Amino acid sequence: MTGAYERELREVLSGTEKGVNAVIRSCTSEEKARMKCVQSRPFLVVRAAGSGMEGSGDLVALRGDCSFPIEVKSTKAPKLYFSGRTKDQLDAMIREGERSGLMPLYAHRRKGVRGDSWRIFRVETNGLTGTLGKLAKMIPSLPLTRNGSPFIDWEQGMPLNRFLSMMCAADEPNKRVLHPLQVRASTNEFTEEDARSVTDVLAELERRRADVLRPLQR
Repeated sequence: MTGAYERELREVLSGTEKGVNAVIRSCTSEEKARMKCVQSRPFLVVRAAGSGMEGSGDLVALRGDCSFPIEVKSTKAPKLYFSGRTKDQLDAMIREGERSGLMPLYAHRRKGVRGDSWRIFRVETNGLTGTLGKLAKMIPSLPLTRNGSPFIDWEQGMPLNRFLSMMCAADEPNKRVLHPLQVRASTNEFTEEDARSVTDVLAELERRRADVLRPLQR
């Protein structure tokens, strides 16, 4: 049955209209809008060879700015504990993530839940830099049991709609505001006043970006 949810997530991350519409039927208007952001900045998503083995995850999402191996899990219960084969999968994802400088993700599909039924978790790894290093501060890692072992708790994950909004929509306001200035610069009409405007615009964009990301960091 997990294979069906792998296909569901693959279609969403790929930004297909059919795939996105299929998962937003019972979502709120805000969740629908966030989910649809992926249609403008989709990922290339492939099913990993030897799915679920040796740290490859079930899916690999690729885009110019980042890529993630993703392990897909589906349960009716909100919590999932790792043992046996699933513990071996987690250990392999940690090992390969650190070896390759990647940030593996878990995508947990809760069965029988209306609205956004997907939650995203980050596998804790060391040595992340650049874009992945910044994203690691915003995506919740797998919670720990009292014994310090990672597990999945759907309630503590990042909703997929917020993950997609963060990954696909954060730069759009910047592009709309800066585009006129970029055009003028390319035609040698960039003035000293424009230079001051750029400074003001960048400061305002940084403030807006902080406002957008603040709820995701809670």
